[in-house]
Amino acid sequence: MNERRIIPLAVAPAAGKASGDLPERPQLASPPPLALYVHYPWCVKKCPYCDFNSHAPRGGEIPEAAYIDALLTDLESALPQVWGRRVHSIFFGGGTPSLMSAQGLDRLLTGIRTLLPLDPMAEVTLEANPGTVEAARFRDFRAAGVNRLSLGIQSFDDRRLVRLGRIHGGDEARRAIDTALAHFERVNLDLMYALPEQTLAEALADLDTALAFGVTHLSCYHLTLEPNTPFAHEPPPLPDDDLSADMQEAIEERLAGAGFRHYETSAFAKPGQECRHNLNYWTFGDYLGIGAGAHGKLSSHAGIVREMRHKHPARYLEGAQRREFVQERREVGVAELPFEFMMNALRLTGGFPRRLFAERTGLPFAAIETELIAARQRGLVQVDGDEIRPSEQGRRFLNDLLTLFLRD
Repeated sequence: MNERRIIPLAVAPAAGKASGDLPERPQLASPPPLALYVHYPWCVKKCPYCDFNSHAPRGGEIPEAAYIDALLTDLESALPQVWGRRVHSIFFGGGTPSLMSAQGLDRLLTGIRTLLPLDPMAEVTLEANPGTVEAARFRDFRAAGVNRLSLGIQSFDDRRLVRLGRIHGGDEARRAIDTALAHFERVNLDLMYALPEQTLAEALADLDTALAFGVTHLSCYHLTLEPNTPFAHEPPPLPDDDLSADMQEAIEERLAGAGFRHYETSAFAKPGQECRHNLNYWTFGDYLGIGAGAHGKLSSHAGIVREMRHKHPARYLEGAQRREFVQERREVGVAELPFEFMMNALRLTGGFPRRLFAERTGLPFAAIETELIAARQRGLVQVDGDEIRPSEQGRRFLNDLLTLFLRD
C-alpha cells in the first residue's frame, strides 16, 4: 500500500518567511491548458449593481462589424504568445454577448477556428439575457457552434427584477429558459439572493422555480454593493447579515438535496456538468483574453504574464487601427505566485491535488508549506493525503484564509 503523504502539524516559522528558496523565474515543465475569453462590452441598459466593463451603446447602435474585425485582429496579433497550443474552451462574456447577431457570431467563431487549433470537444459558452429578441436567436447561436448557454436570470420575481434594474420580467425569463433548453443540452442559470427587501421564502422560491426546469448547472450569487456603482452610492434596503447567511445555507442545503455538487464558491452542478472554462480559471490554467477590457494569463518558458486590453470600447476600436490592444502587461513575480494560485484554487470546494501547485506555478510545493501549516492549525484547510481543500470555516472566511499567502 502506498503511504499517504500529509502536511505535518508543526509550529509555523516566523510570518513573512517563505518555505524554501524560490527560483528567480517559474520552472514550468509544460504550459497549462489554454482557454479563450472574448469580451462583448455592450448592454441594452447598465444595471445599478453591476461593476463589469459594460456600456449602453451611444445612440443605440452597436458597431458590431467593426468590433468583430477588431477582435479577430486582436487574436491574430496575440498568436505568437500561444502558437501551436490547443484551445479547450471559449467563453463569450460581457456585457451581453447575446446582443450579437447570429451571423456576426458565426463569422467570429469561424475566424477563431481559422486562427487557433480548437479542441473538437471544446466547450463554447455564450452569456445571454432573457429578453425576447435574444431568445429568438438561440437556435442560430447553437448552429454557429455555441454548445453551452449561460442565462442571467437573477430572479423570477417581477418586483425584485425592477429593483435590480433588469429589462426582463419573470415570464420572459421562463420563456427564455424553455427556448434555451430546446436548443442546448447544457444551460446555466445565474441567480442572485439577498436582494433588496427579499425574504428567505422569496429567495427559495426563485431557486425552486429554476430547479423545476431541470437544468444541470446553477450559479448563485450574493448581491454585493460594488464600489462606483449606483447601488453603492445610494444603497437599497438589503437583508441583514444573519438573514443573508440563512439564505446562503438554505440554498446550499436545497441544492445538495437536489443532487447538485457545490464545486466552487458560487457554482453548483450535477455530476459531470461543471463549467470547464471556469474550472480552468480556478485551477490556474491559461487564458487568452480578447476584447475591450479583457484580462488574460499566459505561461511560457520565460514566465507567467497577465494582460488587460484597452477597457473602453471606443479606445479599443481606436487601438485596433494601429494593432495596439494591450493596455497593461506585467510579469507575475515568483513571490506573487503562491497567493495568485491559492486565490483561485481555494475557491474550489474540493480543493486541489498537491502536484497541481508545482505544475501550474513552476515553484516547489515547499513555497506554500509554511502557510498551509498555519492555515491547518487555524482550521481553515483540510489535508487528505495529497488533496488540499478549504474547510467549511475556510470557505466562510475565504479572505482570511487567502491573507495567509500574501507576501511582502
